[in-house]
Amino acid sequence: MSYSLDELRLHSSGKVREIYELEEDLLLVASDRISIYDVILPDEIPDKGKVLTGMSVFWFGQTGKIVPNHLLSTEVPEEIAGRAIRVRKLDMYPIECVVRGYLSGSAWREYQETGAVCGVGLPPGLKESDRLPRPIFTPATKAEFGQHDENIEFEEATRLIGDRSLMEELRRISIELYEVGATHAADQGIILADTKFEFGSHAGAEVVLGDEVMTPDSSRYWPVDDYQPGRSQASFDKQFVRDWADATGWDHNPPAPELPPEVIAQTRSKYLEAYERITGEAL
Repeated sequence: MSYSLDELRLHSSGKVREIYELEEDLLLVASDRISIYDVILPDEIPDKGKVLTGMSVFWFGQTGKIVPNHLLSTEVPEEIAGRAIRVRKLDMYPIECVVRGYLSGSAWREYQETGAVCGVGLPPGLKESDRLPRPIFTPATKAEFGQHDENIEFEEATRLIGDRSLMEELRRISIELYEVGATHAADQGIILADTKFEFGSHAGAEVVLGDEVMTPDSSRYWPVDDYQPGRSQASFDKQFVRDWADATGWDHNPPAPELPPEVIAQTRSKYLEAYERITGEAL
């Protein structure tokens, strides 16, 4: 390639990614860092950045007929090959578009307290990890670095967006994307329990899919052959690390505990298996 990272201006740095300015576009570089409860852990998961990038590229290709996305090219310098993409710069909307097909995580906790999730009423008597009657849209705020995202109701999301028809379109597209992802995952023996999307706009397109798409960092993936409602599920995503960290008694505030070598190895194996089963290719 005709450029290297040290020649580019750093646009921003997040929990697991660095974003660089590249002419009129952006370069998204995924690291091997892992974060849980919005806290970066001190240890990395080898090849995680390649898994996140490769799965996003796969899903961009699978969903392009539903909504345009920001991917421009996978041609990047050799030093970041496989874990970076060139993307169109978007004006991002200030919410996360979460779709849930199963009752887990913060949704399960909220359901236990209120019988609803983000204002969406659900049938009584559901158990943890139960499949929902239909996928539900449960938006969340985008927290500042070091803060926690918060689930919000549709009306609050509409207020943040400032346009009801646009918010309804984001909901419709998000649910359609989830359904495509869940159907494909099911064919590979995997349950896509929930996932989040981020959207933005650019001149000529009001809704463009950005960020990462249906990766193990933005989704809950469960193996079908181990699925059993009424408990937390084995997972291909970082829920495995969350469960380990919770068992240590960590209070979800920095500093995060160090990961034992066996947890690092098992987490890497889960990310790689998710990639290979979803994409049908070896990393």
